[in-house]
Amino acid sequence: MAGFENYLQDTQDIEREIERRGVALGIDWSNAEQVRALAREAIEHVPSDMQRAMTRPIDYQQLAKVELFGLAALMLRTMQESASIGFESHGGVIWKTFARALWAEAQAHGTLQGGKPPGGA
Repeated sequence: MAGFENYLQDTQDIEREIERRGVALGIDWSNAEQVRALAREAIEHVPSDMQRAMTRPIDYQQLAKVELFGLAALMLRTMQESASIGFESHGGVIWKTFARALWAEAQAHGTLQGGKPPGGA
């Protein structure tokens, strides 16, 4: 992303879409084990999941997960970008819950760059 960014609006938009996918998938955001398992799945996500989601008949549950994982990547990228210019992106409860789980899983898998999450998680 280049140029002026509206990180506040971005975080609100991303969180709203994460919440929608969570409803479709029946995610209980207050269940730490369920959210951590979802984060683990997002970190371990493989591109073939998208192909599997789009086969006929379409697997709408798998498609919602793939979309959720894409939103997770956008969420993490937004936090990294905003932190790099000194602005901490703060979403709501779902944002923070999912972000913490994603960062924990990224650390556990050794995929976290820089060793610690940017502000907002």
